[in-house]
Amino acid sequence: MKRALTLTLSMLLLIFAASIPTRAKAQDNSPNSGTQNMALITTYPSRVIGIGESVTLHLTLKPGAALDTVQLKMEQIPDGWTATFRGEGQIVTSVELVPGTDATTDLRLDPPASVQSGNYHFVVLAQGSSNKAELPIDLTVKEKLPPRLSLSAQLPTIQGSPTTTFRYSVTLKNEGDEDLNVNLTADAPNNLLVKFDYLSQEVTTLPLSANQSASISVSAQPAGDLPAGTYPVTIHAQGGDASASLDLSAEVTGQSQLTVTAPDGRLSDQIYSGRDTPIKVDLVNNGTSSARGIQLSSSAPTGWSVKFDPAQIDEVAAGQQVEVTAHIVPADKAIAGDYVLTISAQSADGVSKSADFRITVLTSTLWGIVGIALIAIAVGVVAIAVVRFGRR
Repeated sequence: MKRALTLTLSMLLLIFAASIPTRAKAQDNSPNSGTQNMALITTYPSRVIGIGESVTLHLTLKPGAALDTVQLKMEQIPDGWTATFRGEGQIVTSVELVPGTDATTDLRLDPPASVQSGNYHFVVLAQGSSNKAELPIDLTVKEKLPPRLSLSAQLPTIQGSPTTTFRYSVTLKNEGDEDLNVNLTADAPNNLLVKFDYLSQEVTTLPLSANQSASISVSAQPAGDLPAGTYPVTIHAQGGDASASLDLSAEVTGQSQLTVTAPDGRLSDQIYSGRDTPIKVDLVNNGTSSARGIQLSSSAPTGWSVKFDPAQIDEVAAGQQVEVTAHIVPADKAIAGDYVLTISAQSADGVSKSADFRITVLTSTLWGIVGIALIAIAVGVVAIAVVRFGRR
């Protein structure tokens, strides 16, 4: 009996002893006892700066569960460097933390005049009444690249017609370590209007971050029809002490401009029904390049026949004309009157022009003569018959 009672008491003592650390651990995790309830953060804790440059970091303090006044200081800072905490434009040394509301402050780090290239480690300490938070910061100091811009284009030379708007895809790159505002200008002939577009917006100035590039659309629009030839366009980018230039070119290859007309300019003629009547047609090229492989065709009233001699013209040079004969045969039973005949010319490059001719159909005089002769014969026959049978 005593032995059983002793064993029972021993077990109870062991259970009580085991429960003591568990209770202490739970107390350590209470909201007001642990340092994990307050946090100190910044978006970019590791940065690269140039020799002699200062840096400002935006700090955010996330509060714990209770109202607290937090002291700010540097736990670790390299020799010669100075650190300043600022809030609302003033130097501060502490921050009042309210539960549920983040607090912000700026940390400015200034290097010594003799700072050398290398890596520098800092630790920021936020110390409250019952907890604290630390924030490590690493700065790399090195010689920065001087300001530099570059311009490049995939297709610096574009061909087009006298009315083409020449468009170039240009890449502008900031190859330095400083942000720049870049001004864009162009040198071009007076008959070309040059514009710069970025993200579908016309621009003349473009902000460009360090080591960043931007795709720009450069358009050169003719003020009128351009004669055939090569037109140079030079674009310039200027940002601070950095500049870049790029030579572009617009090659105008020329374009044919056909006109269908008559030698005397009169788009009308007279023909007789059922008879082949030739009329002259002129093909005039008022363009800046030759028209080649020209096919002739017509749209005529039903029953009409139209043939061209020649039916195809190999070439009409710029500023020249070629004469063609159209053989027109109206329908045999065409009624006298005015008709419209359309004559078209289409070149091998797809340029098509046409003109409407007013054709007046006349009745042949031969049928009139034949009719009169038949009437005369009939009258004569009747007269002879009256004379001969009238005597009886």
